[in-house]
Amino acid sequence: MEFQDQFYTNGEYIETASGNKVSRQSVLCGSQNIVINGKTIIMTDCVIRGDLANVRIGRHCVISRKAVIRPPFKKFSKGVAFFPLHIGDHVFIDEDSIVNAAQVGSYVHIGKNCVIGRRCVLKDCCAIADNTVLPPETVVPPFTVFSGSPGQFTAELPECTQDLMLDVTMNYYQHFKATAGVKEKKK
Repeated sequence: MEFQDQFYTNGEYIETASGNKVSRQSVLCGSQNIVINGKTIIMTDCVIRGDLANVRIGRHCVISRKAVIRPPFKKFSKGVAFFPLHIGDHVFIDEDSIVNAAQVGSYVHIGKNCVIGRRCVLKDCCAIADNTVLPPETVVPPFTVFSGSPGQFTAELPECTQDLMLDVTMNYYQHFKATAGVKEKKK
């Protein structure tokens, strides 16, 4: 898959020492509880709720525009408890998706406009199709595609899914480049 360069102006994103690119237009609540391991892109208008519980994001992840990442919760007789959320390496979360899962494994693709219900577990090497709503506590096995509302198993993924996701996330990062001034268009 050939990626075209995607440009942003220098002031739009903060680049950390570990290579993370975080939009100044994103909202990181409770940033002391958010760990981003490196070379991850957090785009404009994303919301990450570290104020509720710890959020850990692996290496080479892409969190697209308007995505919401928040830790899962459980209601008890005495109130509500929030639990940590762990997102693995090489995960691509598309635009407008809401992730309320307990765990997202590595090499996972979550499509556009998805809702991942509270305490869901997405195992390594799985995919969630666009516009899917996963009910709370759904477990998505490795090498499967879930789609629909409510989300159900619809297809299997090839054994090379790990290599494909590795390729997608690393290439996306390499082609996500800063320009010094105003956004330029290449001809």
